[in-house]
Amino acid sequence: MPNKTAFVTGGTGFVGQNLVEHLAESGWDVIALHRPSSRLTHLRNYPIRLAEGSVEDMTSLERAIPEDVDAVFHVAGDTSQWSGHKQRQWHTNVVGTRNLVAAALAKRCRKFVHTSSTAAYGFQTEPFDEAAPKLGRDSFNYQHSKAMAEEEVLTGIDQGLDAVILNPANVVGRYDWGTWSTFIRLAANNQLFRLPPGSACYCDVDAVVRAHIAAADRGQTGHNYLLGGEVASYAEIAQLVGDMVGQPNKTPVGRPIALRLAGQISEWASMITRKEPMISPESAAMLSANVICRSDKAMSELDYRPVPVATMLKECIDWMVDERLMDLPSAPR
Repeated sequence: MPNKTAFVTGGTGFVGQNLVEHLAESGWDVIALHRPSSRLTHLRNYPIRLAEGSVEDMTSLERAIPEDVDAVFHVAGDTSQWSGHKQRQWHTNVVGTRNLVAAALAKRCRKFVHTSSTAAYGFQTEPFDEAAPKLGRDSFNYQHSKAMAEEEVLTGIDQGLDAVILNPANVVGRYDWGTWSTFIRLAANNQLFRLPPGSACYCDVDAVVRAHIAAADRGQTGHNYLLGGEVASYAEIAQLVGDMVGQPNKTPVGRPIALRLAGQISEWASMITRKEPMISPESAAMLSANVICRSDKAMSELDYRPVPVATMLKECIDWMVDERLMDLPSAPR
């Protein structure tokens, strides 16, 4: 019996690279879409096919996606939380998803797995599940774009696409070149002026990609699956990191109003520098909130298994040390 074929967008990114690795190790034939400027060093370690293009370029998608492909994993996305990237983000997250949905339909894709985010649900005031309203539609740029990208997938379903939507929370693990790894490095070196006052769910990248593969096999058409996990405050994350590297974190927790003020001032400054600031009004709001989701549905239907925060942090730190992203004498190797 021939191997299944997967077409993956975002394969050079954090979650995408882990997904490509798992698919290749599981015997899938993998085609990974990449931009001309993408770093391909790690992807070349896997027995996969590389296809140059982008989700914004419909012609490249039509050229790269094979007929009757078993699964399309749409992992690519613009995660910027700065208003200066609003148009770019819309074009990648929404128009790009629209293009990929159209191409998948034209190529008779058997299953479409869309990587969204808990951000599509916006700022919920209580722990929430898949039945909660998508408040992201009326929120900041990133949340809005993720919610509207899901609408593009639902439109495709109305046209006959067999698609499911996964909504990971804060993903931690190997191959993270610039999301949580940045916070971990700053916390490890006590380089944060104040710790954010909020809290969130955390999910292990290996568990997340296994859920993606399970969704391609048995995810229900048109359904969302929240991928959360253990809840921790940002202060608790910083403390865990400090304990792991042998340099206790003593940074005080900031006040939400001060964080939001810093975000607004940084936003004003960015209008002059035209560079994305370290903190923006959007990221300040997210870091001040308590965003807690439930994962019961994914655990029941996709065999999703959350991992302790300490376990995923240690895996990420070990990888960062090996990659020389952290250079601490006491860091675990």
